Amino acid sequence: MLCPEACVVLCCGMPRYVALLRAVNVGGTSKLPMADLRAIATALGYDDVATYIQSGNLVLTSRDSAASVARDLAAAIAAVE
Repeated sequence: MLCPEACVVLCCGMPRYVALLRAVNVGGTSKLPMADLRAIATALGYDDVATYIQSGNLVLTSRDSAASVARDLAAAIAAVE
């Protein structure tokens, strides 16, 4: 679940988002590896996608609104769970 307080920083004219994800299991059963999380965000069309340590948090660049990024990420992650 994307924390609604996602940070937004403008970078090169495009918003740079920090997506603070909750309940993303990075280890154990039903896990979502960070490589898969990056692939999901990249497949959604986001640029400069990176994960921060093994936390389940993402940093990405997108022209979309914060609400749109939150909605799309939540739906894409839910689809793989």
